[in-house]
Amino acid sequence: MDTFVKITEQDSNYNHLEKMEVSELLQNINNEDKKVALAVEKIIPQIEKIALKIVAKMKVGGRLFYIGAGTSGRLGILDASECPPTFGVSDNMVIGLIAGGDKAIRKAVENAEDSTKQGWKDLQEYNITNKDVVIGIAASGTTPYVVSTIKKCDENDITTSCITMNENSPLHKVAKFPIVCVVGPEFVTGSSRMKAGTAQKMILNMISTSVMIQLGKVKGNKMIDMQLSNDKLVVRGTKMIEKALNINSILAKKLLLQYGSVRNAINNYTNE
Repeated sequence: MDTFVKITEQDSNYNHLEKMEVSELLQNINNEDKKVALAVEKIIPQIEKIALKIVAKMKVGGRLFYIGAGTSGRLGILDASECPPTFGVSDNMVIGLIAGGDKAIRKAVENAEDSTKQGWKDLQEYNITNKDVVIGIAASGTTPYVVSTIKKCDENDITTSCITMNENSPLHKVAKFPIVCVVGPEFVTGSSRMKAGTAQKMILNMISTSVMIQLGKVKGNKMIDMQLSNDKLVVRGTKMIEKALNINSILAKKLLLQYGSVRNAINNYTNE
C-alpha cells in the first residue's frame, strides 16, 4: 500500500537560521537550490509525456490551462502570460487560473484554495472541452481547489496533468499525466515558494517552450513570432532579419515594422 509523506512539510536540513550571518544564509540557500535542477532532470520523461499530448491537442485547436493556488497559481499565470509576447500566440492559447481570482495574484485570498467546486466553475467560464489540457499545480499535492478540479476534468474526459513535489499525494493519484518532482525539505521549513517554486518555474518553462517550438513558433533558435511590444524587441527583431537576409539594419527595421513580425518580414522579402 502506498504511503503519502508530505516531504514539502518536513523539517529543514538546517536549524537556528536566525543565528546565521547573511553570507551563511545565502550560501546555504544556494546549496539547496543546486539540488533543484538535478531533481527536474530525473523527471524529464514525465514532462515529455504531457508536452507531447499538449502539442497534439493544440494542433486540433486545443488550449492549455494551468490551475493553482498561492505561489503555484501565480507561477502558472506568469508562464501563461509570457507566451503571447514571446511566441506571438493568442492570449487564449495558454491560460493561467488562480484560486481567488485575479486579486489573488497580488494578495492572498482567505480560504480560496479550500473550495472543492470553484476550480471547475472557473474552467467553465472558458467553455472547457476535451480538446483542452489542464495542469494542476500544487507543491503539496493536497490543495482542494486543484485536486477537485483535476478530478472533475477526469470525469469529463479532459486530459489532465499536475506539477507536485510529493509522491503519492492526492493530486499525483488523480492526474492522468503526473509530474512529480521531489526536491526535499525547504530551507525554511514548509516555505514551498523556495525550492518547490523554483522547480515549478523550471518545469513550466520546459513545457511551454518545448510545445511552442514543436508548433513552429521558433526558427533556428530565434523567437520569430514575438510581439513588438517595446523598443528592445524591435531592435532584437531587426537584428534577426538583418542576419537572416544579409541586409542592412535600416532595411531590416523597415521590413519589420511594415510586416509586423520577423517571420512575416523574412517570408515577404524572400518571396518578392
